[in-house]
Amino acid sequence: MEKPKFAFFEGKIIPISEAKVDIRTSSLQYGTAVFEGIRSYWNAETEKNYVFRMEDHYKRLYDSARILMIKIKYPIEELCDITLELLKKEGYTEDSYIRPFAYNSGLKIGPKLTGTEQDLFIYTIPMGDYLDTTKAIKVCTSSWSRLSDNSIPPRAKVSGAYVNSAIQKTEALLNGFDEAIVLTSDGQHVSEGSAMNVFAVKNNTLITPPVYSDILEGITRDTVIKIAQDELNIKVIERPVDRTEMYTADELFFCGTGAQVSAIGSVDNRIIGNGSMGQLTGKIQSLYFKIVKNEINKYSSWCTEV
Repeated sequence: MEKPKFAFFEGKIIPISEAKVDIRTSSLQYGTAVFEGIRSYWNAETEKNYVFRMEDHYKRLYDSARILMIKIKYPIEELCDITLELLKKEGYTEDSYIRPFAYNSGLKIGPKLTGTEQDLFIYTIPMGDYLDTTKAIKVCTSSWSRLSDNSIPPRAKVSGAYVNSAIQKTEALLNGFDEAIVLTSDGQHVSEGSAMNVFAVKNNTLITPPVYSDILEGITRDTVIKIAQDELNIKVIERPVDRTEMYTADELFFCGTGAQVSAIGSVDNRIIGNGSMGQLTGKIQSLYFKIVKNEINKYSSWCTEV
């Protein structure tokens, strides 16, 4: 049977085939919506699904909604309960992805954030790797800059803002690369990937752009920082990163809910390290995949059993 089968739409769980929006809907016309991406991981040994850092993701959805003046009428606890109910009804025995979407649902013409109806829907889909996590990927520096906080804030997951990401990703793919690294809006420093955060390893230290470098404040980014510091005793520095620093890094990797932990083997055709997954990247990736499947008790509070 085709998956998914259900969605939470207009206040109730219904067959996903019945979850339809009007072509006049404001968020479709103007991109005035915010969303989240949450992963649920299937543990084949325990035969259970675990949703990773679900409450943290919904807290970030609320933050995004505040920026776009969208009032979410469901408390975070209820959103978590709805998500678990959806996953139970789907009965996945594989990794899956959860998409909550809060949007301006009114039908009037005009790009504005006030005086319009608002709503929220949630659906889930089976999802494996967004990027190939088994190898080091090939990336380029995009000719398209990241949006700035004073235009469409990247710290909010605004649906319309992802045109920026789509242009960057597509440019990379059309030029024979797997992904793009994007510079800040002023073109001076590294921001992130098209839709994921980036880390460099230099002299056994992790370096990543700070939150004021036009980045999404990633939950996987936060997870990586904690893993590096608490489990591997690795120093983490958050500071502006120049483009050419990437070329001289010992290792590079992307991280994000979709990307997970993905090694980078080259940037702009400059080989990083020996061109394969670096040792520290491999350790972080291995720990990450154990944690999200609830295989390390210390981090069980991050994993919600379905």
